[in-house]
Parts: sequence; structure tokens; C-alpha cells
Amino acid sequence: MDPRRKPKRKQALAGLTALFLFAATPLSAAADETMILENASVTIDGKEVLLDDPVRMTDGRLFLPVTALASLFGATVEWDGDNEAATIHTSENEKIVMRNGVPVVQVNERRYLMDVSPFLADGRTYLPFRYAAELMDASVEWNDTEKTAELTSTAEEPPALQAADPYAEEDMQLLAKIVQVEAGSESYEGQLAIANIILNRVKDSRFPNTIRDVIYSGRQFPPAHNGLLDRSEPNDSVLRATRDALDGKNNIEDAVYFYNPDVTGGAFWDRLEVVAEIGNHAYARP
Repeated sequence: MDPRRKPKRKQALAGLTALFLFAATPLSAAADETMILENASVTIDGKEVLLDDPVRMTDGRLFLPVTALASLFGATVEWDGDNEAATIHTSENEKIVMRNGVPVVQVNERRYLMDVSPFLADGRTYLPFRYAAELMDASVEWNDTEKTAELTSTAEEPPALQAADPYAEEDMQLLAKIVQVEAGSESYEGQLAIANIILNRVKDSRFPNTIRDVIYSGRQFPPAHNGLLDRSEPNDSVLRATRDALDGKNNIEDAVYFYNPDVTGGAFWDRLEVVAEIGNHAYARP
């Protein structure tokens, strides 16, 4: 380890704690499923942090509000409400982008995969504290009796972040085009669902293993064969939903079929298990 890095590591803890504490939780954890710890407290290197919003716990994991921490640690935050994205500028001139419900974080030009995703609760963002602290070159001890989370900066290197799987811009654009044709006028959630139908098929051995081949094979996507796909121009909402899906945000579990129950029926469709209904479509798996 280069000893010249030590002073910057301390500064990085300040900025990076703020950045990662700005948003995230497990994909399965909804705000109404968490337990609020009314009397919980947090200390950083022995100094108590005063929080205006409650600490939450779910599945034995501690989640912290981040608004106060961002200012405390000297980071600046920009919130993009249209895309539900937080851009954090740290004291080390790092630029981090995190999006609600998306398990991929962008650090400058690099993309990393987390095992948790940002989420919103009562207008606030939360992140599992221990996960964030370890990324920020710190350790956390939870005192269950005192209901206190003790954060201590360390001199050790933080664990390596896992690089997120890359995707080609060509694939992103093609996926966005088919989402536009199928759900361009629907809600963001409906657009996200269509994108995930295709991505789920790519991962399913019963279907082709590329985005292009899934779209152009079979009869599920007629626009791929009648010229509509080629003329499609994705709108901003579709582009957001497509990127979010490619970065792991999924609102239909492992569904690989979608249909409109009002116009589609028969033995095949009746055998499917519907896992979600969004807008006019049902999303199902065998």
C-alpha cells in the first residue's frame, strides 16, 4: 500500500460515505416492510450524528437516512426527479450516479454492481449502513442493546467493487426501440416490464441468448417484422426504463411472456402463472 494515499483515504471516507449513503436497499425490501428504529443512533469516529429521519432495519440489516450525512461529509448532491437519479460530487472530485431501484452505481465512467438497490421511503433515500461503510474504508459495529451503529474509519483498503456486466450501445438502442413500439405510451413501469421480458428471455435457456435474437425470433414481437421497429424513436421515459432494466432493475421477476388478458386467451395462456399486472398487460411465467 502506498503510504502517500493515507491522508486522501480519510478525505475519501468523508466524500464517499456521503455519496453511497445517498440511496439504496435490497431489491426485495420495500419501505413498508422495514422496521423503524425510533431511538437508534449513529456515531462516526466517536462523534454522534444527529439524524432528522428514522433509522430503518430489515432482514437484520441497518439502513440509514442520508440527507443530513451528505452535508455533514462535505459532498454535494444533485437530484434528477425525472429519472430518480442522484448525482453526488465528492471532495475527491468523484462523480457518482445512483438511481432508485437500480443495483448498478456509476463512479465516473465506471459501472459497478451492488447486491442492493437504492430505494425511497417517505421522500428519503436509504442504504444498508454496513455495506456502504465497508466501501468507504470503514468498519461498523452494531450495539443492539444501545441501538447504536458505531462507524470507525480504518487504514485498510476497501473491498473491490464488482464491475457490472457491460452492454453494447447497439443493444440498448434496439431494446429501447422495441419497448417504444410495445409500450411507448404506457407508464414507466410498463416500459420497464417490457424491457425485462426480453432480458429475462436472454437469460432463459428456452429462448435465444441475445437481445437481437430474442426480438427478431418467433411471433411475440410483430413490429420487428413489419417495419415499425425500424421507424421507432424511443422517448425519454423509454430510454430511462431501458437503461434501468439493463442495469438490473426488474419489476416482473422472471416472467418471459406478456399479453393483454382482454384480447388474448386460450389453453397456453391459461397455464401460465401471472406474476404482475401493469397497465393493460399481464406478465407471466410457465
